[in-house]
Amino acid sequence: MTNDKISENIEEYLEVLYRNGSNKEQVSTTTLSKELGIAPGSVTQMLKKLETLGYIDYTPYRGASLTDEGMKIAQKITRKHRILEKFLMDVLKVKEENVHDQACEMEHSLSDEAERALCNMLHHPDLCPDDNVIPACDLDFGSCKECFSVKDYDNIINRQFNLLSVSELAPNSKGVISFIRGNNELLDTIADKGIKLGDTLNYYTNEDTEFLISINDEELSISSELANNIFIRV
Repeated sequence: MTNDKISENIEEYLEVLYRNGSNKEQVSTTTLSKELGIAPGSVTQMLKKLETLGYIDYTPYRGASLTDEGMKIAQKITRKHRILEKFLMDVLKVKEENVHDQACEMEHSLSDEAERALCNMLHHPDLCPDDNVIPACDLDFGSCKECFSVKDYDNIINRQFNLLSVSELAPNSKGVISFIRGNNELLDTIADKGIKLGDTLNYYTNEDTEFLISINDEELSISSELANNIFIRV
């Protein structure tokens, strides 16, 4: 279930920080004020509170960046929002101009169990209608195939670390592949390239829809679809 101890207001702040700094980049107070429609002075007060709670690192007159705990919460609420957008548009056929606002209203009350069910129903989507990457779930699986094989949600435990897809990484990032998303066909495509869980991945840069990486020091190029669905531990 959603965490009742975390207010919707806090979730909104963390969501904006993640949207503008998923690699823990510092996001300015001005950016937060503009996106949230809140006066800069009020934003500053909230940032001080969020730092006290351990969700962000805050530098006065510069801005804020997410901590590991803040990123965990931000990824969860962002994931719910983008999956809901996908559901509202593709399944319920809600008008495109209404999808974002309706997802905003629903995301805070969507349970983790219902989020998982939506993900399975939508066949593990990687992009929302705006073509933004949907963050990985925080369930302790290495692939969607593993997740689908467990029917009872109460038997699932949560992952204890955060993930980012290759397409979300800053250039020259490095990490261990810890989750691969997608149906069996996509998983087979990734495996055919010699990419597997536990490999060390270096991401260098991207050109158009191709991402230059190396796996255990062997360089190769992957499509944006693969980059959206291969996640490293951060």
